[in-house]
Amino acid sequence: MSLQVKEKTQVRLAFLGAAGVGKTALIRRFLQDTFEVKHRRTVEELYCQEYDIGGVKITVEIMDTSGSYSFPAMRKLSIQNSDAFALVYAVDDPESLETLKSLRDEVLEIKADKHIPIVVVGNKADRADERRVCGDEIVSVVEMDWNNSYLEASAKDNNNVVEVFKELLQQANLPSRLSPALRRRRETLPKDTGFRPPMNKTNSCIVS
Repeated sequence: MSLQVKEKTQVRLAFLGAAGVGKTALIRRFLQDTFEVKHRRTVEELYCQEYDIGGVKITVEIMDTSGSYSFPAMRKLSIQNSDAFALVYAVDDPESLETLKSLRDEVLEIKADKHIPIVVVGNKADRADERRVCGDEIVSVVEMDWNNSYLEASAKDNNNVVEVFKELLQQANLPSRLSPALRRRRETLPKDTGFRPPMNKTNSCIVS
């Protein structure tokens, strides 16, 4: 008797990384197809997008975490409540890569699962002249030693952004039918759709 893996219809993705690596930029490029040059500090914001794929409603929640502020309890809760993780560093910032390593250790410790879906993202690939992290070296560590997926992306140039989300959702075992939908133009969300998860309130986006 063969066992079939049940596909999820709701998933939460968490973006973790140091300040200024472009976590918010990647998320907004994907959801709104916009890019802001000026860095805006994030405490914590949750975005929610619903897809209707073949009559099945798929809810994708995207948690944008803080890299500027030290809220260990908040970060721990975000990790506990998330299903897949994008660990983001900037290719022109070696220190952000060191931060990423400790964040990965924290995710593995809190989730107590070495096989949790993780995609390592080297953002700001458009800054080729300012690159200070060798892609070949980090991809070897990520894919061979960590057994995680690796992608370089540029929120500014909209390069590989959709692929980051596609990889996260595939690893989280969302229906494969969602993949073609991601390649089409995403439904534009109003710019104020980012919000901090309420403590004791309910809304259209379920916060657990």
